Amino acid sequence: MEPQVVAAIIAAGVSALTLIGTLAAQYFGRRATSQDTKEAFKEQREQLDRTLAEQRTRTLNERFATAAGQLGSDKPPAVRLAGVYAMAGLADDWEANRQTCVDVLCAYLRMPYEPDPGEQALAPERLAFRASREVRHTVIRVIAAHLSKGAAVSWQGLNFDFTGVVFDGGSLGGAEFSGGMVDFRGARFSGGTVDFRGARFSGGTVDFRGAEFSGGTVHFGGAEFSGGTVYFGGAAFFGGTVSFSAEFSGGEVSFLDAAFAGGHVLFLDAAFSGGKVSFFSAGFSGAQVSFGRAKFSGGEVNFGRAKFSGGTVLFLDAAFFGSEVSFGGAAFISGEVNFLDAAFSGGQVDFSQVAVWTNGPEFDWDWDSTPPSGVRLPVAPPAGPAGAPPPVAPPPVAPQYGPPAGPRSGRRRGRTEQRLSPRSPKRQTESEHPCRHPVA
Repeated sequence: MEPQVVAAIIAAGVSALTLIGTLAAQYFGRRATSQDTKEAFKEQREQLDRTLAEQRTRTLNERFATAAGQLGSDKPPAVRLAGVYAMAGLADDWEANRQTCVDVLCAYLRMPYEPDPGEQALAPERLAFRASREVRHTVIRVIAAHLSKGAAVSWQGLNFDFTGVVFDGGSLGGAEFSGGMVDFRGARFSGGTVDFRGARFSGGTVDFRGAEFSGGTVHFGGAEFSGGTVYFGGAAFFGGTVSFSAEFSGGEVSFLDAAFAGGHVLFLDAAFSGGKVSFFSAGFSGAQVSFGRAKFSGGEVNFGRAKFSGGTVLFLDAAFFGSEVSFGGAAFISGEVNFLDAAFSGGQVDFSQVAVWTNGPEFDWDWDSTPPSGVRLPVAPPAGPAGAPPPVAPPPVAPQYGPPAGPRSGRRRGRTEQRLSPRSPKRQTESEHPCRHPVA
């Protein structure tokens, strides 16, 4: 091949390589520039996000400080009302600190609270009390609205601290307590109407230990206790009316050491269909307590070591279908305990290990009759050797039914072993009894 041709070919190859190199350099240069641009944009976005987040946090903190300041006790009631709604709105907008906002609202309810000065007080004092009460009731309404099923922003699952709060009215009706801790320990229900009707306690813990029910009306009608734990341990019922016409279908409800000393406590039409309900060591000394038409269809109900020393406890028309109801160690000393017209079918209602039967319950049968299946009455202990105390517990033989050994003086007619007929025409019916009347 001629030298001129070879030179031309070489020149063409060099030109092609040069062109390819130029194009490659331009491509990689543009790619690097694009990557640098993307990284720059990303950094700018992140910086903008940080700036916006910091600005939002500052704004939320400023809103918090403003709302908290409006709730001060030195502020007029109208300003405090504005603070309640401002704090609730902030809780809706600030999920990260929603619990803190709710804590502030609950803390407002826990603040010292002067009782109603009465109608004899001067007009300015009465007006100041009513205005302060309206602010407190507004807090309760706001909380209830956020615990309702259709709440735009739900507060379910948060903790609510009502320890020591004085409730003289307010509604938590329809609230759903499905998680978290709801604490009413030491709360005082002293007047007005406090409404839990239709509330659902389906998870977490609700604690009424040491609460005092001294006046007014507290409604749990239609409430559902379907899970979690509800404590009324050590609660004191000595005035007013408390209605538990509710459904107990799971979890645990405890009235351990509760004192039923006065007022009316109504379990009318209550349904116990699962879980555990305990009245262990409770004292019934003066209240009017009614389980009229209550249905015990499952689970366990424990009246172990309960003391019946006054007042009235009625199980008129109650139905026992499959529950295990125990009165082991209970003491029937005085007052009235009445199982007239109760229905027993399945399960077990056990009185066989009661500690004291001085004034035992009234039933629809005589001692010389056989009680319904599943009802176990005390067994008279066999006589021991002369001078020796009787056995602490009856021997493990087939159940026998009859009055316990010992003196029976002072027993009034109409009690279990003294009834002359299964149906005495003179006994009070459920509708005539003073604690029978339902709460409106």
